Amino acid sequence: MLQKNFKQIIQLTISLGVAGWIFWFLYRDIAFDSLIEQVKSSNWFWILTSLAIALVGYWVRGWRWSLLIQEDEGLKVTPNRAYHAVMVGYLVNMLIPRAGEVARCGVLTRTNGVSLGHLVGTVIVERSVDLIFLIGTILLAFLVENELFLNLASQLVDLKALGEGILSNLPIALGGLIIFILFIYLVFRRFKNHSLVNKIQHFFREIGGGLKSVGKLKNPLGFLGSSILIWVFYFMTMYTVALGIQSTANLSSSEVLLVMVMGSIGMIAPVQGGIGTFHALVAFILIQLGVSEQDGKIFAAIIHGTQVILVLVVGLISWIILVRIPAWKKPDSF
Repeated sequence: MLQKNFKQIIQLTISLGVAGWIFWFLYRDIAFDSLIEQVKSSNWFWILTSLAIALVGYWVRGWRWSLLIQEDEGLKVTPNRAYHAVMVGYLVNMLIPRAGEVARCGVLTRTNGVSLGHLVGTVIVERSVDLIFLIGTILLAFLVENELFLNLASQLVDLKALGEGILSNLPIALGGLIIFILFIYLVFRRFKNHSLVNKIQHFFREIGGGLKSVGKLKNPLGFLGSSILIWVFYFMTMYTVALGIQSTANLSSSEVLLVMVMGSIGMIAPVQGGIGTFHALVAFILIQLGVSEQDGKIFAAIIHGTQVILVLVVGLISWIILVRIPAWKKPDSF
């Protein structure tokens, strides 16, 4: 037990250290006065609107979660209570990456008596669906901003020469692809009992199982609709912040969508609250869109900073509300 706790502390320290280093490296040449000046000159009507939209998005996420939770054990989980648990989860994630998923399940087990195993299963379903929507959003961003994607790719590799090389050696390319697929198949068969292979297989089984379980819900359309709304609210949060900052006010909706995609990828990184990774990816794509390096970094700091403050304040309020609710006790049976 002591060794496990020590390992978790080491992982947490490394995660925080990496996040802090990325953040410092990114902002080491940005004067604090410039950030304050940008904050003061921003249109706070739009920034406060973005916070209101984000708050509604968090509630929709809580409502979606409540649709997944079965009613055959403990007390019925209302959308409001699920929302408060979600906010506690976000609060915990600020301290320990991914721990918030278990924390939000734990509070509902305490207040409503729903088994922890069942709740963790619903979170896995949520994450599977969110991953699919993220992939779909990335594809949508590619379709509407394909020129920028191709320009970025061409900076890494000569796409024209690559395409000509593939076409001129098409039989070899197809043969190589078939051999690669066959190799992956044989590796999975040969090492099917290896822990890494098992984790990969388990990951895809969870996604498949999650999608199947959605079809069995009492309100599958509500679940699908709320999943779409979550990403719409996320986009609107990013869009309204862009309107509130002079350097990004002229970005098109498709460009904001691309910024949102990069920010989403940054938030997936196993660091506290996406610190550093979110800022780096958002600033990078804004620079590609013609925003100055300093303004791109400041934009990332403002939207991330305001969201962190929102999560801290609302998360603490939700935690206080849930703590004040008596622990659920199974009624005596006669």
